[in-house]
Amino acid sequence: MMRYFIYILLCIFLVSCANKEEEINAFFNTDLSENLRIGKNIKIVYSDSALIRLVVNAPEMLQYQDQNYSRDVFPKGVLLEFMSPNQTIESWLKAETAIRDSRTQKITARGNVIFYDSKNQKLETSELIYDQNTRIVYTDKLVRISQAEKGDTTYGFGFKANESFSIFEIKKKVQGKINVADFVTEFK
Repeated sequence: MMRYFIYILLCIFLVSCANKEEEINAFFNTDLSENLRIGKNIKIVYSDSALIRLVVNAPEMLQYQDQNYSRDVFPKGVLLEFMSPNQTIESWLKAETAIRDSRTQKITARGNVIFYDSKNQKLETSELIYDQNTRIVYTDKLVRISQAEKGDTTYGFGFKANESFSIFEIKKKVQGKINVADFVTEFK
C-alpha cells in the first residue's frame, strides 16, 4: 500500500514538473532549447582603439545562440552609422532587415537597402552583403549609384567594393546617365 502511495506521489510530481515547463515555455513564447534573446530599441556601439567605428540602431534584435554558432537578426529594420577617425558620421546604411552570421562572418542587409556617404553618393539595392573576413561589400542584385554633385546615375547588376566604398565596380550590364560637362572639360 505504501509503495502505491509513493508511486502516485512520484507521478504527480513528474506531471506537475512537466506542466511548469510548459508554462515557462508559453510565458517566453519560445522553446527554451532555442536560446533566443530579444532586444527592443537596440543601440550597439563598436569601437577599436578607444574610437567608435560603428553604431547600430534597430527597433528590435533577435539573437539566436547555440554552442558554436550565433546570429543576430534585425527583422524590423536597421540603421548603421559608420564613424570617421574624428568621430563624425562618415556614412549610413539603412535596410528593412539584416542578419549577422557568426559562422560565415557575413552581414546581409535586405529590402530597400540604401547606403549614403559624406560625398553625397547614394547606393540603392535589394541586398548587400559585407564579408568581415575579406572586408569586401558585394551583391549580385541590381544596383543604382547616384552621385548628386556630378549629376551622374549608374545602374548595373553585381557590385563589389572595399569597406569604405572608395573603390567599387559594377559587374555587368552597366548603363547610366553621366554629366557630359566632366568629359568636355577634360578634352579642352
